[in-house]
Amino acid sequence: MICLDEFGPLNLQPQPGGKGWAPRAKPKRIRATFNRPHGIRHLIAAYDVGADRLYGHIKQRKSRVEFLAFCRYIRSLYPPEIRVHFVLDNFSPHKGEKVRKWAADHNVELAYTPFYASWLNRIEAQFRALRYFTLAGTDHPDHATQARLIRRYIAWRNRNTDNPRLRALVNTANVA
Repeated sequence: MICLDEFGPLNLQPQPGGKGWAPRAKPKRIRATFNRPHGIRHLIAAYDVGADRLYGHIKQRKSRVEFLAFCRYIRSLYPPEIRVHFVLDNFSPHKGEKVRKWAADHNVELAYTPFYASWLNRIEAQFRALRYFTLAGTDHPDHATQARLIRRYIAWRNRNTDNPRLRALVNTANVA
């Protein structure tokens, strides 16, 4: 069972408090956030519940094109004869004829969370830990730095699945 969702928008603004996993430096001046000349980014992520692994790609958009490209990547991690189950929320890029056809052609079963209950998706707890360890208390200078720290967190998280702080955050966020 693979839980998929998007996390974002990831913009370049100072994040309040917390104990960030990423190195922090106190800025001389907190910059204004009303102007975003470099846009925003989105993390498209998947959580393999059985293997307790997190995967993620940072994209400029979160449309059906990017979503299907990420689904193809996740599907490539498993042998084609194994049926893979994707748990998704009801965001419009997760639905539609193209997504259903792709799933049918690639031995993927789609399961949607109930409307207004996307928090039932297990990946939401992983996002809470990502926010705590990587984004809280930071002020990234650019998107490349932010993306690098998120990728480092995902690699660290997959190597340290038994970390007590990580487990405590995830367990308190899991509601079902």
